[in-house]
Amino acid sequence: MKITLATLFLLMCQTAGALAQQSRVLDSCSMKSEILGGERKYAVYLPPGFESSARSYPVLYLLHGAGDDQTGWVQFGEVQSIADKAIGEGKATPMVIIMPDANTGRRGYFNDVRGDWRYEDFFFQEFMPFVEKEYRIKTDKRYRAIGGLSMGGGGSFMYALHHPELFSSACPLSASTGPLSLEEAKERMLRVDPSATVDSKAIKPTDEQIQEHYLQHSALELVNRMPSDKKKSVRWYIDCGDDDFLYEGNALVHIAMRKKEIPHEFRVRDGGHKWSYWRESLPSVLAFVTQSFHQD
Repeated sequence: MKITLATLFLLMCQTAGALAQQSRVLDSCSMKSEILGGERKYAVYLPPGFESSARSYPVLYLLHGAGDDQTGWVQFGEVQSIADKAIGEGKATPMVIIMPDANTGRRGYFNDVRGDWRYEDFFFQEFMPFVEKEYRIKTDKRYRAIGGLSMGGGGSFMYALHHPELFSSACPLSASTGPLSLEEAKERMLRVDPSATVDSKAIKPTDEQIQEHYLQHSALELVNRMPSDKKKSVRWYIDCGDDDFLYEGNALVHIAMRKKEIPHEFRVRDGGHKWSYWRESLPSVLAFVTQSFHQD
């Protein structure tokens, strides 16, 4: 079969068009942070058609758990294949998914109790503005969602409770809900922290610092103190396995939301604290946040 230059050109154009319609995942992107004093990595999922489009997209911030980094949802969570399938079947709208690294320097999504490590400030003041400009992301509240697993589920709870004006929906999975009492918070925070020492002696926070940090980092406390006019400001999807060691905190938050008449979805399925559970959760998360992105 003789292939002419015109035929070859046509085939090349078709191939380029097909590639432009495929999704992409980049798992070693980085940006410079003045607040944290160095480079911060992140991963990003770009939906099918992103490369050939000029439109802007809604965004889901998807947070990893303790022990993982920005590659966790890519490698173990199979975010690309799951999102591609959900979008292809019409169960999820095309969206950008941003996965930051919270396991470098110090582990976690919050400001340190002593105020010398400000990850949450970095996230809102530097990271979100950077990625939302870099990837043609819509910046209205209704087009922004947050979710995550375990430690990242805790980040999802706190970020949406701290800033309900920024997120239309939040999806904590098997979440670390923070201390359930002030006594528990004191026990946690007074443990020796090898990453924060002066002359090899651990710097212990004061009682006032512990109380202030507890009030801002206990999902249960934040829900109980939520003002009435904020009850419907965020759509909640909470999911935790019946064999998960973090089940108690999630169940107590669910009960508190029921008592406060805060609308939310609460799912309990058979399973524990593992990736097979979270991979099964992700399609429902994508469908749930899509409902927030769409007009009724």
